[in-house]
This record gives sequence, structure tokens and C-alpha cells, in this order.
Amino acid sequence: MEGKGFRDEFKKFKAKNYTIIGMSADPPAKQKKFAEKQEFQYPLLCDEEKNVLRAYHAWGKKKLYGREYEGIKRISYLIDEKGVISKIYEKVKTKSHAQDILNDIEH
Repeated sequence: MEGKGFRDEFKKFKAKNYTIIGMSADPPAKQKKFAEKQEFQYPLLCDEEKNVLRAYHAWGKKKLYGREYEGIKRISYLIDEKGVISKIYEKVKTKSHAQDILNDIEH
């Protein structure tokens, strides 16, 4: 759902000179198949070792129904052209996340 929002709003991000990059811990073949099926126009990077995901606090302990486990967290970063993080989105609403970011960069 979240990725589809970015797919659907891709032209608006591009018009504002923003680049969208997704990342997961899935292997490249699985990631490629998923991206093609969803018709994503932006790259999905693979981090099977989880080094980058951990560095960006996107991998760690999660809880579901009282059970703890390690997994990917839905977190996004708005990074400027100098590589400086200007905003962190830790509480992502999957259905509206792309639009929420567009609203932030338009204001």
C-alpha cells in the first residue's frame, strides 16, 4: 500500500526534483519481482545484511500481539541534496504517506 502511494504520486515527486528510493531485507530476485508486479518507477534496494537498515533505524525489535521479533520498520527520511536529513517519518500511515510527504515539501 505504501509503495503504491509513491508509485501513484511519482510524477509529482519528480517534478519537484525529489528521488524516491525504497529498501528492504529481501533478496534481489524477490525484490525485483515485487517491484515489477507493482509497477514501481523507482528503485528498491536490497539490504540482506541489514547494515543500512540498522543504521537508519529501519530494522529492529517489533511487537505484535505481545510477541517480540526483529523486522523491518516503516520509517522514511526526507534527505536534501547535501545528504542532510531534514525530516524523519517514524509513524507512517501506509495509505497516505506519499501524500503526507508531498504536503510537507509543498509548504
